[in-house]
Amino acid sequence: MSMINEDQDRHKVFGRRALMLGCAKIALLSTLVGRLYYLQVIEGEKYKTLAEDNRISLRLLPPERGKILDRFGTPLADNRDNYRVVIVREQTPDIAETLRRLGQLIPITGSDRRRIERDMKRKRAFVPVTVKENLSWSQVASIEALIGDLPGISIDRGNTRDYPYGADMAHVLGYVASVSEKDLNGDPLLELPGFRIGKNGIEKLHDDALRGSAGTKEVEINAYGREIRELRRQEGTSGKEIILTLDAGLQTFVHQRLLSEQSAAAVVMDIENGDVLALGSIPSFDPAAFNLGLSSKQWSSLINNPMFPLTNKAIAGLYAPGSTFKMLVALAAMEEGIGAHSHTVYCNGFTRLGNARFHCWKRGGHGRMNLIESLQHSCDIYYYDVSRRIGINKIAAMANRLGLGQPVGLDLPGEKGGVIPTRAWKEANIGEPWQVGETLIASIGQGYVLATPLQLAVMTARLASGGKKVVPRLARGYREGNRRVAYPVPEFEDLGLNPEHLRMVFQGMDEVVNNPRGTAYRARIREEGWEMAGKTGTSQVRRITLAERQAGVFRNEDLPWRRRDHALFVGFAPMHKPRYACAVIVEHGGSGSKVAGPICSDILREVQRRRSAELQPFPLNEDASPREDDNDGEEA
Repeated sequence: MSMINEDQDRHKVFGRRALMLGCAKIALLSTLVGRLYYLQVIEGEKYKTLAEDNRISLRLLPPERGKILDRFGTPLADNRDNYRVVIVREQTPDIAETLRRLGQLIPITGSDRRRIERDMKRKRAFVPVTVKENLSWSQVASIEALIGDLPGISIDRGNTRDYPYGADMAHVLGYVASVSEKDLNGDPLLELPGFRIGKNGIEKLHDDALRGSAGTKEVEINAYGREIRELRRQEGTSGKEIILTLDAGLQTFVHQRLLSEQSAAAVVMDIENGDVLALGSIPSFDPAAFNLGLSSKQWSSLINNPMFPLTNKAIAGLYAPGSTFKMLVALAAMEEGIGAHSHTVYCNGFTRLGNARFHCWKRGGHGRMNLIESLQHSCDIYYYDVSRRIGINKIAAMANRLGLGQPVGLDLPGEKGGVIPTRAWKEANIGEPWQVGETLIASIGQGYVLATPLQLAVMTARLASGGKKVVPRLARGYREGNRRVAYPVPEFEDLGLNPEHLRMVFQGMDEVVNNPRGTAYRARIREEGWEMAGKTGTSQVRRITLAERQAGVFRNEDLPWRRRDHALFVGFAPMHKPRYACAVIVEHGGSGSKVAGPICSDILREVQRRRSAELQPFPLNEDASPREDDNDGEEA
């Protein structure tokens, strides 16, 4: 009986346990069903999106950089295929051995190896790392032939910047280079591997327009971020093509002509519209070297070069303008009532101011000079006299009107403003009062006076235009797709110069070049109708001692190169209907008449020859606003 009772009790316990276990299973199942319902129905859309984000990756495609063209549509900066070899770490069992084998086919320097090692540490194992760029076709072929023995190595194709005119255009175009940390501004384009931006010149000034807009591609990736396949691609929009005022043929001519000197600069302008047709500076550099990547040795050789090849001397070189400054002193004197013919000065080779002597460049003097003769012979004594009468502030005011003393506004980075001193300027910058002797020195373009070749070209253009405020420009417009858009040609305001005073200066500049007694007669243009007018300048870089004057001043050619005077010349042509203005500076050239004058003459002859060939500028809209135009007219 007791055994029966025990069995019943045992069955009751088992029953209760089974019931409890069943309830627990039901509760657990209910919880799982509820959770699944919550995840799949209520939160389903959220987790679907997260899953898609993990599976689909949206990546940027770099756009093709816009070209830079000259006024005739000739490419100055273009793009070309760039074949590069890359390595994938996870596919390369022995990286050192693979690079050793690859190094037998292409040069891999120690610097390259250090960069590759650094990039591999920064990137995930499946991300390709560039080993070498800009491979030749023969190098590509040799690598492809042995690709089976080079695990993890592959050939990739992109594009790189190409500068067909090399050093001829370097100072104007600038260059592109890799993005540095300080360039990053949140634009995702800048973070793309190998992406390059403008670092100087036109490339930098118009970088945003030249970049274009990125494309995109959707790729399927696995949980580790490895790309499985491409799903969709949308190409980006190429950058705008920037069209310059430069004439590539003339630019090359100017650069080659300047190469006869060690260090020089020249600017050629169209007086009518301010177009800069050529802007040369030597020595120059190869802009492609920055795109390819400079070695530390190459960079050191550039920045330590005493001729400063990276400096655009045409816009940033500061020089005492010497006697090219005398035209504006003459204009200032006439505005103050000093007659071009009635006021004469006798030059015996020097003048006195207190106990000091101020010498003329010609030992023994020029005799009696009026204003026109003073320009023809470049007599210093005449300008010592008139500058004492009108004072430094009147001279400075005229210099400012003609474009000196401040940047003239060229659309190119790096332009310097020079110095045109006044009484207030010296007090503010040196803390000393102005001295009369400093006025005399300034009147012949020496002392504190500094100008760039560009400013001297602008000064000449403003004189030759009849007193218009000519402003230089480098960009004519741009092309975007089928649209050709011209930037408007500005209407230059009148500077209010007296036409009769300008006529006197013109006559003096004519006598400089075309009178047998003029200082630049040997540099004259002989072709009828192409004649030029101009002014020589020679600026001292050393002080001539009393002992040297008594013994006879050393000739420039007898001095070390760095102690020779700078040679300058400014001119315009054709003389009777001015169209082109030019300024030339030859560092330590010695003589403006012997060195700079002939260069300017050759340049003005060439620009007129090219004009006579009736070369037509690249057609652009006359309207500055973008519009569709498949039949563009000539630029106004």
